[in-house]
Amino acid sequence: MLAGGPVDEVARLQPGTTNKAFVEIGGKALVTRTLEALRASPSVGKLIVVAPEEMHGSSALALADETREAGVHIRDSLASGLAGLPADQLVLLSTSDLPILSTESVEEFITGAQHSDADLAYAILERSIHEAKFPDVPHTWARMRDGTYCGGGFVAVKPRVFTSLARFIERLGAARKNPMHLALLFGPDTLLKFAFHRLSIAEAEDRASRALGATVRAVPCSHPEMAVNVDRASDVALAERLIRRSVRSSA
Repeated sequence: MLAGGPVDEVARLQPGTTNKAFVEIGGKALVTRTLEALRASPSVGKLIVVAPEEMHGSSALALADETREAGVHIRDSLASGLAGLPADQLVLLSTSDLPILSTESVEEFITGAQHSDADLAYAILERSIHEAKFPDVPHTWARMRDGTYCGGGFVAVKPRVFTSLARFIERLGAARKNPMHLALLFGPDTLLKFAFHRLSIAEAEDRASRALGATVRAVPCSHPEMAVNVDRASDVALAERLIRRSVRSSA
């Protein structure tokens, strides 16, 4: 789990907070809420959290099996988290800002990734599925030939592909909220097809696979809570409402 990063607008809502992963929502840190769902998932083994050194030993990370030092850049944090792990074993990568993450969504993605032939797998959710449950949650949507999708908070990767992935990771991160910029990373032909909604998921997978020299697959999911994250200050109040709703429905 990646729990590094700067003090952004979310973290500034609670002065003194290291970064948004440690912002408390509904009386509990975001990273703790995410860890609880992962810890309860039967398919999850060792839980490694990559976080700022000053937060190692924090009660917010009590469910982690190991904490490792976060880097200045995301590629550095990924290198830290993946170091020493089996080269050909899929590793689940998770963001730390998923306030209503469910065990079911974790299991669904892991199963989908394992059943694919992927070296790198990425969670996606179709818009109608997401909006049927969370119509008030905003997202950046990508209109593909197959439908309209957003990304989820999970990636699965085999550590041996990290070297080639590291060349793209910062640009991918910068472009993730702009589908046009993301398409352009894989060539003008990909951008043109995407602009006219003619790019299929299979074509996007093929182009990404050729660019990375590894097999890339999208994993369509049906549990939209894996895509509900906290990116903006305005997302905090929304997350609190969703947590209260979840508590009432499970009571």
